Amino acid sequence: MEQNKVIYIYGASGHGRVIADIAYACGYTIGGWIDDSIYNDAPDWETFIQTHTSCPIALGIGNNYTRFELSEKITRLGYQLPALIHPSAIISPSAAISYGTVVMPLSVINAHAIIGKGVIVNSGAIIEHDCILGDYSHISPNAALAGNVTIGDYTHIGISATIIQNITVGVHALIGAGSVVIDHIPNNCTAVGAPSRIISSSLKPHPVSS
Repeated sequence: MEQNKVIYIYGASGHGRVIADIAYACGYTIGGWIDDSIYNDAPDWETFIQTHTSCPIALGIGNNYTRFELSEKITRLGYQLPALIHPSAIISPSAAISYGTVVMPLSVINAHAIIGKGVIVNSGAIIEHDCILGDYSHISPNAALAGNVTIGDYTHIGISATIIQNITVGVHALIGAGSVVIDHIPNNCTAVGAPSRIISSSLKPHPVSS
């Protein structure tokens, strides 16, 4: 594949390296890294913007709220935040995918699904027809969402979790790995098990989600 587009990766961690691989598979050349941590050998944001303008940036950040904050900062200054969809993913022509979202290898997004901003659809995840994924949510590897499932903003669905049809999982919720969700899950709750049960309703909501 000819590489003729340059993109920079914000986040030099392991997740950032995964995002770089996906960007490369999408036809980008990796121009470099941005990282605000003193422990990574990459320029921080303030240094980066002194020498780069209006270039594409991908978010190599796993934390949902941090992705939101960085997305706001990046787009406010006019930088591009493209969606990255791995070539091996299967995407319905009727699905809608917003900016800053990453769709990883072997995942499936079926008819009329709506994927919000800054979402991670991780490797092998299945998003069935008419699902709605809220902004900055994260669907972990091999998780499966049946038809008409709604996932709230900032919510994390754990690895290999299953959510049956017509279920709503609220804002800032956490579904544990391997859970089977058969009932609606309110905002700010943690649910685990098969079938899942709520074990906590005290997740601290993010200010923008209230």
